[in-house]
Amino acid sequence: MSKTNAIVDKNDQYGAHNYKPLPVVLERSEGVWVWDVEGRKFMDMLSAYSAMSLGHCHPKVIEALKAQADKLTLVSRAFFCDHLAEMYERLVELSGLPRVLPMNTGAEAVETAVKAVRKWGYTVKGVPENQAEIIVCKDNFHGRTTTVISFSSEEDYRTGFGPFTPGFKLVDYGSVEAVEAAITPNTVALLVEPIQGEAGINIPPVGYLEEVAKLCRDNRVLLALDEIQTGFARTGKMFCFQHDGVKPDVLILGKALGGGVLPVSAMVATEEVMNVFEPGQHGSTFGGNPLSAAVAVAALDVMVDEQLADRSQRLGSYLMEKLHPVLESPHVKEIRGRGLFVGIELKPEAGGARRFCEALMKDGLLCKETHESVIRLAPPLVITKEELDWAVERVTRVLST
Repeated sequence: MSKTNAIVDKNDQYGAHNYKPLPVVLERSEGVWVWDVEGRKFMDMLSAYSAMSLGHCHPKVIEALKAQADKLTLVSRAFFCDHLAEMYERLVELSGLPRVLPMNTGAEAVETAVKAVRKWGYTVKGVPENQAEIIVCKDNFHGRTTTVISFSSEEDYRTGFGPFTPGFKLVDYGSVEAVEAAITPNTVALLVEPIQGEAGINIPPVGYLEEVAKLCRDNRVLLALDEIQTGFARTGKMFCFQHDGVKPDVLILGKALGGGVLPVSAMVATEEVMNVFEPGQHGSTFGGNPLSAAVAVAALDVMVDEQLADRSQRLGSYLMEKLHPVLESPHVKEIRGRGLFVGIELKPEAGGARRFCEALMKDGLLCKETHESVIRLAPPLVITKEELDWAVERVTRVLST
């Protein structure tokens, strides 16, 4: 039995079956490349759903991780630590929002935002207690907690997990009219992804974000943007909302903030929103720990110093141009993308994206299907043109068969 089969079998025997990974067992990495236990080399075109945007084992991030691990790793928020204030300062400078609340996972940051906008509704807007409504969009993905799946439109995420948390209104993604119709005096926020990643790189119509931002302002509703996947240079700007010239009241961040080595997330918000929290009302033992803060500071410095937003914009345009001939494939319905965040949607008769991802794996390229019919291409932002050419050659070959 091969090493791969032995490890896959052991996972199957002892682990929960809540994932269906491709049958490859990875053991080391560098940049955009990973190697499995058999010594085979692969290009990573998934980037851990944007968490690995800086590339695998970026030397500056690993250096910060090792240096901090030797000094101080955890104190809880019962005390101050030196690097957390640096992380705050950088996030404020990059986002244009004045206050930061650190957490660990993206789902925790979403839960934090839900609590914040609800409390803002009660203490600032004057919504009657327990009547706050949050507008969310169909096909959203904001995490896996019980509250978050309560406003998912994906039945597979919900089946068997009720009863669900009330207080959410689902509307069509990309429809300004649907948002307007859903607003009531009890509406406290619109929670939306600027681009829906897990749904298949769904990009809303031009002007959508700007128009719903105006609706929110006119109706005293908070605009809460989930940029866990789209943030930190993934779409060609430091944050995706910057393409539209809007400014959210709440910005939810994660994934790439941890530099690909630790879970680090944050809610960044206006003074009015963040001031609803008083000591003891919300927190996290590991949120904002010294190790995570040091890593996040290093990751943010790399994003700025290496101009990854400009790089993503430039190489994303190049990738879309190189992929254009793929539209001639009998399997391909549409290609959508912004920056290095690209989805290839297949026709129903193609039989799903899984088999193509498995074929790409055999050809040395690792990516993953999303919503069954979309191949997601989201490489580390440090990828080169030559490496993109290598990837496109394999995508073109696999989709032509």
